[in-house]
Amino acid sequence: MTEPVTRRTPGTPCWVSLMAHSLAATEEFYGALFGWTFAPGPRQLGPYVRAQLGGREVAGMGVLPPGRHLPGSWTTYLASDDADATAEQIRACGGTVAVGPLSAGDAGRLVIASDPYGAVFGVWQGHGLTGAMAAGEPGTQAWNELLTPDVTVVKFYATVFGYETEDAGPELVTLHLEGRPVAAVRMSDEDRAPRWMTYFETDDPDAAARRVTELGGRVLRASGDDPSGRGAATVTDPEGAVFSLLRSAR
Repeated sequence: MTEPVTRRTPGTPCWVSLMAHSLAATEEFYGALFGWTFAPGPRQLGPYVRAQLGGREVAGMGVLPPGRHLPGSWTTYLASDDADATAEQIRACGGTVAVGPLSAGDAGRLVIASDPYGAVFGVWQGHGLTGAMAAGEPGTQAWNELLTPDVTVVKFYATVFGYETEDAGPELVTLHLEGRPVAAVRMSDEDRAPRWMTYFETDDPDAAARRVTELGGRVLRASGDDPSGRGAATVTDPEGAVFSLLRSAR
């Protein structure tokens, strides 16, 4: 299915990708949870598939290198008009570029980086695929939020991506582009390392969390215990990749 190419404003969370140990088992889990189907992705990325809803791309999945005894993890990708220039800006502002810039065939160009506190994120310069093509329905990316021990890291992201920032409390900063909120930075004192959290839309976070456990995953925080007050459940897939389930706004 061919989708029109639509430019994403630089800094917009445009794509999420999961690195897993067993691609087949991971496809089975997310297919059962969200109704995703899967199509081959760019060969330059190794074993890689694109998750789809109704033939429209929603996320990517790749395979961790053999011997890496790490849990799977979701990565948030931020849009860029020039991945190479963004990589240079990341370095200049105290971040680290771990992968790239490299080509993903006709789809685009990517970078994997981390901010000064170590939170990993991606940069995506889309050509044939500018980002997720399905949104606003269960099983699609609904929100992205950086959990960090120090919200002053917003200065890094604002400099690199041009965000306008709004203090939404002593521990929360909202990131805006062109007058609309696109992501947030939240102070977290959890033991886990700083990280970007992916929220997927669902009609019922509690029912979806129960389904996660039936499929071999775990519930880390029930929707009623969500400190943000949005009623999101935080869960892991069977390999330990953390994500959240957010009730549809519809």
